[in-house]
Amino acid sequence: MLCERAAVATGATEEVARSLARSAVTAEAEGHALMGLAHFTGYLDAMEAGRLDGVAEPVTTRPALALYLADARGGSAYTAFDRVFDDLARTARLFGIALFSQKNAYTSGALGYFTGRLARAGLVSIAATNGPALLAGSGSSRPVYCTNPMSFAAPVADGPPLVIDQSSSATAFASIRKAATEGRDIPEGWAVDDRGRPTIDPNEAMKGALLAFGGERGANVALMVEVLAAGVSGANWSLDAPGFASGSQNPGTGLFILALDPKLLEPGFETRMQRQMERLRLDYGVHIPGGGKDLARARAAAGGFDIPRATYNRIARSAGGSV
Repeated sequence: MLCERAAVATGATEEVARSLARSAVTAEAEGHALMGLAHFTGYLDAMEAGRLDGVAEPVTTRPALALYLADARGGSAYTAFDRVFDDLARTARLFGIALFSQKNAYTSGALGYFTGRLARAGLVSIAATNGPALLAGSGSSRPVYCTNPMSFAAPVADGPPLVIDQSSSATAFASIRKAATEGRDIPEGWAVDDRGRPTIDPNEAMKGALLAFGGERGANVALMVEVLAAGVSGANWSLDAPGFASGSQNPGTGLFILALDPKLLEPGFETRMQRQMERLRLDYGVHIPGGGKDLARARAAAGGFDIPRATYNRIARSAGGSV
């Protein structure tokens, strides 16, 4: 695969290249372009600059039978999780619950990649991660948290899992950066400039701070994610994390993933979920997150997907191919 060749040529091991490529291609196939192959080019840039160590060997310990503590050692956020995934799922089924906590990693892409995999293994899961400070806290106009996303997923009988994946900010930082690249304004309420004034200029927003969704309530969610992702794992607080877009230092982010086996509590959980999701969707018009991604992934598997020529050229150059 082109992405894997590009990552290996840039300095990743085959294992790391495979996990980075799989996460990005999955996001792209599901229609999440900002976290897809455009995000993958950021991994290539980070490896070239030294922010992401493509050959780092993570160390995972078991502080307790149901706890996995990983040190990514400046490498990918995916490697240690991929290695323990099967064992993590078995542990959750044995004890009813299992926790994966990680520090010292480069930033991850879409968190639904982690929770969705666990849901397809029959587990309910919650994930949270942090990164360099981009988001203003409650009562502050200065960045103190990252966009601090969180994800929740649950299995559903005879259908795609429920997958909720969203940031604590009103929008993702990638959306601001994309608007700046395209030379267009951003909506009001997304960000403030470096003086704390509301702005619709994406370039000024990147100098200032993103705003949380729902005001102080969203900022409190960001703080909760910060404690789970960085506090529990011993990772860098967002205020202490080097930037992920420049420099040569790894941001040292944290990752928190909790998995539980609902069938030990309610044997008919997946069937109950199916009936409830259908009732919400059909009788009340509720959008159920996850189904659209599953359909998009099926369409991509059958007919592929389109990406911007510039993104393809960037990946092809790193892979040593023609553009």
